[in-house]
Amino acid sequence: MPETTRCPWPGNDPLCLDYHDREWGVPLRDDRALFELLVLETAQAGLSWITILRRREGYRRAFEGFDPVSVASYGEEKIAEILCDTGIIRNRKKVESAVSNARAYRSVQEAFGSFASYLWGFVDGQPVVNRWKEIAEVPAKTALSETLSRDMKSRGFSFLGPIACYAFLQSAGLVNDHLVSCFRHRQVQLL
Repeated sequence: MPETTRCPWPGNDPLCLDYHDREWGVPLRDDRALFELLVLETAQAGLSWITILRRREGYRRAFEGFDPVSVASYGEEKIAEILCDTGIIRNRKKVESAVSNARAYRSVQEAFGSFASYLWGFVDGQPVVNRWKEIAEVPAKTALSETLSRDMKSRGFSFLGPIACYAFLQSAGLVNDHLVSCFRHRQVQLL
């Protein structure tokens, strides 16, 4: 049986491989799923993605299944409780950011009807399909992620610079950055 060709970044870690093969780059239009990725991407700042993936269930528990309405209502007492949870990255600024981002997220939902409508408006409703041959070609940020970052910051979001925004765009499938040799490149393009 031939070996599956995929992007090199997941390495051999089963959790990363599963994430790459099932989720990364799949176009998301579900607001709850987008909020989950947003929280996880902001938690990742300065850390590896596998560190966050290994704590994903802890984040789901701590942030009530990534319900932005619930998270937006958190006060200091709930933040203090979350900071005691060993199942997440216990960084006060990142936890506070998740709460303030939930509030900004809710404002965007009210203004645009959904967060997905707002986000997909940056790419005219269609994923950007790149055709990278080597991982070294994949940028860390682009003009699109810089524009998104500026706009999100103006709406009260934090921990979402151009690099984090680009990772968010990739993971949420607004940008298809699977290498052309990867079996997922064509699959996610057809979704």
